[in-house]
Amino acid sequence: MRLGTQRGPTTDAMLSYFARHGVEGICGYPPSEDEGGDWSLELLSRLREQCEAHGIALDMVQFPFMSSSYVDRARRRAIMLGDEPDRQREVDEAGAIIANCAAAGIPAVKYNLSMLGVLRTDPTPGRGGSSYSTWRLADATEGPLTRAGRVSADAMWERITYFLEQIVPVAEEHRVRLACHPHDPGVPPAGFRGIARVLGTVDGLKRFVAIRESPYHGLNLCLGTTAEMLRNPAEGIHDVIRYFGERKKIFNIHFRNIVGRRDDFQEVFPDEGDMNMVEVMRTLQAVDYPYLVMPDHLPRHDDDPGGRQAFAFGYGYIKALIQAVNA
Repeated sequence: MRLGTQRGPTTDAMLSYFARHGVEGICGYPPSEDEGGDWSLELLSRLREQCEAHGIALDMVQFPFMSSSYVDRARRRAIMLGDEPDRQREVDEAGAIIANCAAAGIPAVKYNLSMLGVLRTDPTPGRGGSSYSTWRLADATEGPLTRAGRVSADAMWERITYFLEQIVPVAEEHRVRLACHPHDPGVPPAGFRGIARVLGTVDGLKRFVAIRESPYHGLNLCLGTTAEMLRNPAEGIHDVIRYFGERKKIFNIHFRNIVGRRDDFQEVFPDEGDMNMVEVMRTLQAVDYPYLVMPDHLPRHDDDPGGRQAFAFGYGYIKALIQAVNA
């Protein structure tokens, strides 16, 4: 396991900041206008060399048009909207990015299959005057439908399967791992704003990885998002890690902690949540998880508008835990 991060932009200033705090590998962000996917081999190679000049590995990038953005604010979401011919065009662009990543020496790509983005209610007060990102389903207002209209679970699975059936063979051909982030957070089976979130349960994630069996098809396992699926995260998180870890389906870890449970939680600093993150790190070690461990969604404070203090804390915390379990 190595300390990683997914913070952007990927500039010399940010890479220097990462290096100072012990980051060893990153999910990088090539320049992209209007969620374009025209990432050339030259551009990706230059980005990898820029990272390596700071002693940092470019372990993965994210598909530019497959982020966690809310569908009504995203220019491109044809894969999840099921819109032809744009859907096939986006699948083809994703395949070209995979091929260029392989040629540039970038071993993984992460992505989201989401339309609602990251759902949250009003933030709540936290440690030292910080602000905790919070989700309380009972307080949530659904509001109008999105431009996607109503999307059933069956429709979601059809769109996900359409993508995987075409893109996983490309990943296999080029030996590039595909790491999908779960839906954050899960919602009741009827959905939210008319949209089912099928990757918001552990059973949904199990079905997802089984759609196309491949060593290059797996998860960006966000521990916070996974905890948000559980009634008892402190106990249940270990079974989830073991299930996917023993099957070698975990390609990236977001090391996030929460207070609460499904439908009612706060995102907190990693040392104060309900999960014992020391034991979580030991479970990752026990399943021989070999890739990056990244801080994610840390609390905010007015004195730290860019989040650098919070993430510096996260980097040090994760680095120390990796050293401790390897001692």
